[in-house]
Amino acid sequence: MDLGLKGKKAIVTGASRGIGRECALELAREGARVCVTARDEKLLAEVVDAINAAGGEGMSVSADLTSLDGCKKVVDETAAKFGGVDILINCAGAAKGGDVLDIDVELFTDALSLKTYGYVRMAQLSVPHMKKNGWGRIINVCGGAGASPARGNLPTSFANITVLNSSRGLSDAVSGDGIVVNNVCPGMTNTQRARDLTQPVADKQGKNVEEVLKERGARSPAGRICEPEEVAKMTTFLASEANSYSFGTSIYMDGGSRRSTP
Repeated sequence: MDLGLKGKKAIVTGASRGIGRECALELAREGARVCVTARDEKLLAEVVDAINAAGGEGMSVSADLTSLDGCKKVVDETAAKFGGVDILINCAGAAKGGDVLDIDVELFTDALSLKTYGYVRMAQLSVPHMKKNGWGRIINVCGGAGASPARGNLPTSFANITVLNSSRGLSDAVSGDGIVVNNVCPGMTNTQRARDLTQPVADKQGKNVEEVLKERGARSPAGRICEPEEVAKMTTFLASEANSYSFGTSIYMDGGSRRSTP
């Protein structure tokens, strides 16, 4: 299937590793021009090399997306080099956890600053470029915890559910301009961050990380956890010409763990 992404101008946030990195590479394989952004310049340079090797054209902008200036820097530099912005994949943001009975409430503020506010700002700044061509795609990657809060993951859940709400409002605002907005909501995914978070649990149980991740995956109907490449393929489809009638919706990639309907 030709996804119609050759030459499209994309921004992927949180792209130095994990899901964001794979999203950037999948777009590159379709021939897109991709700006990757995060804070680690060294990792970003490695991703740009990988984008170019995959058949795309890469650039990077190191920025702090908790600030309006940081978001503006990314969009402005992308538009200056590529001549506009067609696609935005928001993937930045990883909140800390803690039990609701003793958690520092400032962690909620931290989670919102990068994920919710950063996502909205990046969209606000990218939309004018998309309107010029009457075409655009915005995909927000927000974990499944938004719909399945637990006592130990509330900052993450809090940020993700606000992304789901803001995405629907954004979709309603821009759908008439040829801009399609959707969410991808992964469950447990085989990233370095997941491994880092799992390590203390594995140590406590006297197991290795692989064993614990395998056990967690076995509890889902899919029988395994998700791979970042699988999330990237979904975001790339949603960013493509092929996705022409999915507006303001959320795709859950949790192996069937979510029990609510729809």
